[in-house]
Amino acid sequence: MGFSFYLLLLFVDLALCSSWLQGQTLPHMTSDVNEVSGKSFDYIVVGGGTAGCPLAATLSEKFSVLLVERGSSPYGNPLVLETKNYGLSLLRTDKYTSVAQSFISNDGVPNLRGRVLGGSSAINGGFYSRASEDFVQKVGWDKEVVMGAYQWVESRIVFKPELTPWQYVAEFSFLEAGIFPYNGFSLEHIEGTKVGGSVFDEWGRRHTSADLLEAGNPNNITVLLNATVKNVIFREKGNRNETIARGIRFIQSDGSSSQTYDAYLNQPENSCSWGDVILAAGSLGSPQILLLSGIGPQKHLKKFNIQLAADLKGVGKGMKDNPGIALLADSKPKNFTPEPPKVVGIADHFKIIIEAGILPISLNATVMPIAAKLAFPESEGKLELNSTDPRENPSVTFNYLAKEKDWARCVKLGQLLERVVRSESIAFFLGLERKNELMSTEDELRKLCKKNVRTFYHYHGGCSVGSVVDKDYRVYGVKGLRVVDGSTFLESPGTNPMATLLMLGRYQGIKILEDRN
Repeated sequence: MGFSFYLLLLFVDLALCSSWLQGQTLPHMTSDVNEVSGKSFDYIVVGGGTAGCPLAATLSEKFSVLLVERGSSPYGNPLVLETKNYGLSLLRTDKYTSVAQSFISNDGVPNLRGRVLGGSSAINGGFYSRASEDFVQKVGWDKEVVMGAYQWVESRIVFKPELTPWQYVAEFSFLEAGIFPYNGFSLEHIEGTKVGGSVFDEWGRRHTSADLLEAGNPNNITVLLNATVKNVIFREKGNRNETIARGIRFIQSDGSSSQTYDAYLNQPENSCSWGDVILAAGSLGSPQILLLSGIGPQKHLKKFNIQLAADLKGVGKGMKDNPGIALLADSKPKNFTPEPPKVVGIADHFKIIIEAGILPISLNATVMPIAAKLAFPESEGKLELNSTDPRENPSVTFNYLAKEKDWARCVKLGQLLERVVRSESIAFFLGLERKNELMSTEDELRKLCKKNVRTFYHYHGGCSVGSVVDKDYRVYGVKGLRVVDGSTFLESPGTNPMATLLMLGRYQGIKILEDRN
C-alpha cells in the first residue's frame, strides 16, 4: 500500500472519528509509561482485548483500574474501523507496531494475533454469535448472569446486518448443500443456516471491545497503550511463604528500549480487600506472561533461568486451534470490495462451521473463499517460551489433524465445502458454468486436508480451567492473580469465540464485584 494513500485514508477517518466520538466518554489513554510507573491501582488488567476491555469497564464501576495494552488505539485507524477496508490490516504486519502480529506455528501454518486496543475484535470478521446452552452449562456459569452480560454487550456494540448480494448467495448455497433448517437472524448457536450479529453498524463502521470502556467510570480507568508486560511482580508474606501478586513489570512495545517500569496493586490494611492482577492477554499472551513470571513447568523455566514462583505443569498445555479448509468460489482474483461474513452454516451436529467472505490479497485484488472449520478438534499441542523478551511470539504447536477422528471429520468437511462451491447459486452469481464433475474421493480429500489445513484464528487453551485456574479464574498456588480470556477455554464456544469473550469480561467483572461486596 502506498504511504500517501494510507495518509489520505487516515486524514479522512480522523475527521469522521472526531465527529463520531462527540458525546462519547472514553477513559484517559496514554502511551507515556512515566504517567503510570510507580503508581498503584485496585486492579490491573493486562491486555485491552476482547475480554479485557469489558472486564476493566465493569471493575471501574467501584474501583480504580489500570488497563495495559501492548498495541495502540484503534480510533482514527481506517484499516481497523471501516468495513470497506476489512482484511487490509492483516496484510500490513511488522515486528512491533502493526495492529495484527503474525506468527507461524511449529506446524508451519501462518497465524495472527491482535495487537491493538480492542484486540482481535478490532481485526476479525466481526461475526457475533453466542455460545450454546450446553457450553454454558458445561463450564458452570450462572445462566442469568451470562444472559445479562451478553445483553449488556449487545446493547452497545452489536447490530443486525444488512446482507450484501454475496451474502445472499452464501445463504442460498448453504441451503442448497443441505444445511437446514433456515433460522433467519439469530444470536443463538443453533444448527442450520442463519444470519448472525455483527459489530459493524449500518454505516459500515466497526465497534470493538474498546467501545465498551465508555460504559465504565472514566474517572476510575487509566489505559496505558504501547506497553508490553514483562512479568508479574510477587511478594512473600510471613512465614507461610505464600506467593502473592503485588503488581506488574512492563516495557515499551516499540523495541526502542529495554528499560523496565513497575505498577502496583493498592495494599489497604485489610488484606482481604486487595484486588488482583488479571491477565487477559489472549491464548498466546497469558500463558507466556505466566511462564515469564515463573509460573509453569519447572524444567522448562530452568532453561531460561527464570526463578520458580509456582510449579504449574498445565501452563502452556492443551493448546488447540480449530483446523479449517477453504476453497475459492472463483480461482481468478476479483476487484470486489472486501466483505466480512454475515451468514453461517452450522452442520453435522454442530461439528462443522462454514462461512463465506471477500478477502483482500492486495490493495486492488480480492478472493472469495468458502471456508469451514472443525468445531471440536481432539488434537492438541503446547506453548513454550522462545525467549525472555515478551514482545516476541512464544513457540506454539497445535498438532492439526493429529488424531484420526479429526481426519475423518475433515473429510466430511471437505465434502460439504465441495457441495457449496459447486452450488447453482454461486455459479449463477459469478456467471460460471456449474461444475458437474465427480466429487473428490476420500483419499483426495485427505490429501486436501493435509496440504491446505489453515487456521480460523480461534485458537485457545494454555491456561485451562481445572489445570491452571480454578472455577473463579484464580491461578492455582498464587494469590491475587487471575486469568480471564480464551486461554482458559477447553473448546471454542459458538461459531466463534468473540461474543463469549466479550460476555466473559463482563461476567467475571460482575462476579468479582459480588465477591468484594
